[in-house]
Amino acid sequence: MPGMVVFGRRWGIASDALVFPGFVELFFRVLHFVHQLVWACLGAIWVSDDSTGCDPATVGAVIAAVVTSWIIMLFTALGVVFVFDPLGSPRLQPDAQEPLGVRHMESSGGTQFLSTARSLAAKVWECRLRLMCCCLPQDENSQATFSSIAKLFSGFFSDTDLVPSDIAAGLALLHQEHDKMEQSRDPDMVVPHSPSSPIEEDLEAELEKAAHFMKFAAAAYGWPLYIYSNLLSGPCKLCGNCCRSRPAETEMVGDDLGCHFSSILQITGLQYRDFIHVSFHNQIYEIPFFVALDHRREAVLVAVRGTLSLKDVLTDLSAECENLPIEGVSGACYAHKGISQAANYVYKKLINDGILNQAFSIVPEYKLVITGHSLGAGTASVLAVLLHSHFPSLQCYSFSPPGGLLSKALANYSKDFVLSVVLGKDLVPRLSIPNMEDLKTRILKVVSNCNKPKYRILLQGCWYELFGGEPDDFPTEMENRREEDPTRVIKNISLIGITKNVIYPRGVIRKAKQRAAY
Repeated sequence: MPGMVVFGRRWGIASDALVFPGFVELFFRVLHFVHQLVWACLGAIWVSDDSTGCDPATVGAVIAAVVTSWIIMLFTALGVVFVFDPLGSPRLQPDAQEPLGVRHMESSGGTQFLSTARSLAAKVWECRLRLMCCCLPQDENSQATFSSIAKLFSGFFSDTDLVPSDIAAGLALLHQEHDKMEQSRDPDMVVPHSPSSPIEEDLEAELEKAAHFMKFAAAAYGWPLYIYSNLLSGPCKLCGNCCRSRPAETEMVGDDLGCHFSSILQITGLQYRDFIHVSFHNQIYEIPFFVALDHRREAVLVAVRGTLSLKDVLTDLSAECENLPIEGVSGACYAHKGISQAANYVYKKLINDGILNQAFSIVPEYKLVITGHSLGAGTASVLAVLLHSHFPSLQCYSFSPPGGLLSKALANYSKDFVLSVVLGKDLVPRLSIPNMEDLKTRILKVVSNCNKPKYRILLQGCWYELFGGEPDDFPTEMENRREEDPTRVIKNISLIGITKNVIYPRGVIRKAKQRAAY
């Protein structure tokens, strides 16, 4: 092996000569860690005993040392967990003597290796999910969800060889490159009227309705969002209402203390008698919602809660395609699996349990309105698609729905009764599998073509993220840049669905048709 080049000069040592020094360093590091662990345990035992008569300053110094030792060991263990790659074992390697073309043509060697690698990667991701979600009950539904998410993650990361620092450097470069493009382009053109609006009214009326129904979408989050929005007055207002008795005609599920329901009353301004059904039951694919009578807009309103728990996060991450056949819709009908399952759960509650029949028996002249934010927005949109045949006049107000929600055929079907509202540069409506694939491609391209040291990119990128300033003029591509794979471009174009957007100036609102990704 040739000599290593360090600090601009050649040294009389090669990389393969570092094996024995590495083992020696590892040995002493392990001894130091064990020594630190023993003294941390002894210090914790000593501090927990009665230390009467000791100098308070000494006791405080020992406590600080013990706490610092445990923090250092915790971060060391976390560092090992994050850096260690279970898929990096050299035991699962294809035969180096077998030509690549033969491996692709024959199904014996290469196919078996790829299948084994994918299976191992899925098992690794499933173990990671189990570890992160160890507090959840490990029932059959959870196991199926973990398996589905693991396959999605293993497939997404299987064709990359990036370490976390590479991804961080790529994101820093892309962010600054995007800001440079934003500064150099012309301002967005103001559109005075929405030509593709699903509601044939002027823009002011549409925004007024959207603002009205947004209150119900926010109220579905219950007391956490209310307390967050009213830090000083919120707790006092809820204390007197949490234990107040509720009328028997309002069906409550999963809210023993009543604080969720009290916050809904505070946000919406409705009365107890205006609520038909309020559910705070939360499981994977089963999210809270409530049904109320909105007399101001003469609507039976269904509000679905967004992401607020780890179970909701798992529902979000179940992003595989699921067939969603709708009568009268031609073309491929697919939807986000987790959101589709959640919409089916709410649909069965509304129809099979007779909740909507009960509501319309009280106000038969009202129309049906469905609303939600984030995960609740996606669920509300799919729920509107499921209910449209039963209630042709229904309207859905979807605030920041997740990207990749519906296929093109379903998006076109829903454009007349689903109104999506996106504010500024919200991440959730742009987060879809095709967009993540595009981001991965951009990161790979910018990292492979950048000719600057990684440490410099990370340091200046951190400074830019924290303190702002002018984007760094990093040369992100070499002179002999590689052309992008045309098959990759075609793949991305075929995956990205058609989205009809109306863009308003920054800081106002972006109103879009139902988004398509698959």
